[in-house]
Amino acid sequence: MRRLLLPTLLGLAALAILLNLGLWQLNRLAWKEGLIRQVEQNLTLDPVAAPGPNRWSAGAAPIGDYLRVRVTGAFLPGEAYYYNALTSPKGHYGGPGYFVHAPFRTDDGWIVMVNRGFVPDRFVAPDSRPGSAVPAGPVTLTGILRLGEAPNMTTPAPDLARRIWFARDPAAMASALGATGPTAPFVIDADAAFTPASGLPQAGETVVRFKNDHLGYALTWFGLAATLVGVYIAYAWSVLRRPDAKKPEA
Repeated sequence: MRRLLLPTLLGLAALAILLNLGLWQLNRLAWKEGLIRQVEQNLTLDPVAAPGPNRWSAGAAPIGDYLRVRVTGAFLPGEAYYYNALTSPKGHYGGPGYFVHAPFRTDDGWIVMVNRGFVPDRFVAPDSRPGSAVPAGPVTLTGILRLGEAPNMTTPAPDLARRIWFARDPAAMASALGATGPTAPFVIDADAAFTPASGLPQAGETVVRFKNDHLGYALTWFGLAATLVGVYIAYAWSVLRRPDAKKPEA
């Protein structure tokens, strides 16, 4: 039986680790599902005033993503483009293309980049889509707040010559378009009602997507735990069946 002591202790330790990892993933699953429900609820609420510069500092309360907000002000000249393949469009257009972003100066003097909507790749040039110019004069805009993205090691660098970004970077977009002033660390995805009569850019195409693989990870950890138990039982059975394992110890 002494032969089983060390394998048993090691097996119990490994089993405890695997079970705890599985339970942790189940907790993460519950958290993620709660977050998804909260976002879905937020998208049905009336818009609130977009958070101004007093909310952008590190010590302020965090700004929530996917909030319905409103701002009043006027669009500034210029466009920047955020590459995206729209796989489940709500409107007519989808596939590879760009979200057209334009700088917007609020009545309070700060800048926010507005995602005016999606255009297919062939319509990225403004002169290829007549009637798509920004509204002139003051406008009250409503839409969904989306926090800026930090590029990772696999994110291509922006193409500044063509004003194309592969990560949502509102400050860099505004700077490239010459918009000066405090710039919000988020963009506002305009509601579908702000789609021009021409149909482009196609607004209201916020992509609500959460990676939620926690159930699969939990099943993997629990499966490994079950495999470990099976391997231990087979090993213990083989040890106990050995002739020398039945001999009384001197």
